[in-house]
Amino acid sequence: MKQAKKKKSWFAKDQVFYLGMLIPGMLFLLVFAYGPMFGLFMAFQDFVPARGVFGSEFVGLDNFKYLFNLPDIWRVTYNTVFIAVGKIILNTILPIVFAILLNEIRLKWLKKSMQTIVYLPHFLSWVILGSVVVNLFNLDGSVNQLLESIGLDAVNFLGSNKVFPHLLIWTDVWKGFGYNSIIFLAAITSIDPGLYEAATMDGANWGQKVRHVTLPGMMPFIILMTILALPNILNAGFDQVYNLYSPPVYASGDVLDTYIYRIGLIGRDYSLGTAVGLIRSIVGLILILTSNKIAEKSTNRVMF
Repeated sequence: MKQAKKKKSWFAKDQVFYLGMLIPGMLFLLVFAYGPMFGLFMAFQDFVPARGVFGSEFVGLDNFKYLFNLPDIWRVTYNTVFIAVGKIILNTILPIVFAILLNEIRLKWLKKSMQTIVYLPHFLSWVILGSVVVNLFNLDGSVNQLLESIGLDAVNFLGSNKVFPHLLIWTDVWKGFGYNSIIFLAAITSIDPGLYEAATMDGANWGQKVRHVTLPGMMPFIILMTILALPNILNAGFDQVYNLYSPPVYASGDVLDTYIYRIGLIGRDYSLGTAVGLIRSIVGLILILTSNKIAEKSTNRVMF
């Protein structure tokens, strides 16, 4: 009995020690994640900075009613969903294709070199890559000079409402597809090599092996990654859009995050900006919970 009590005491001390190690992280989370949520009260007020949260007039749901009557809000929502869905689809398909092709390279030095080259953009911020994209795709940039050299007309990539959303999607894919392919490459390496040997003995060519062995083996990972990406439908990438867009392309490039920034901080309409952000957060929470349930039913894996 004494020995049992001693073990229980040491077990409790170990738990206290490890829990104590969590305190700095929890404090950081409370101060910078949960603390700012106090500002959500501004969505239900006619917030005046000089009066503060407690001194500003409470207006209930007036900000939300005004928000849904704005002509821009539906256009901005459409832009956000269109750009985000395009990024999700292409950031799933292209990494799969690249992972399959990369897995076929037998020269280790070439394989590692290719991985390094395509992974590098992921680790660069859009502050840096934004200037690269602008220099490449502006009217006198390298891309338009190449088009003119082969007899084609220059394209206003950064100023055309028809082209700009596609530029956002494809440049984001270029930045992230190499890093996203890591998961799918790991999925390929987990497939039983005996399946490929059996397919070879049956006379299957490379395309048939990919179709009947590689893709089915990757399917649980593909489904899981697609489901986990669903909560990002309302996140079109503030940092990318902010560094690339301009007033001429607000009609097609303005997304919820940049809209909140412009009306909340630049326009100083803090209450309306907070209302937009609150709705976006609620929809995002619903999508996360839905994705979690779908992932649980389809792959027996959950996010939390």
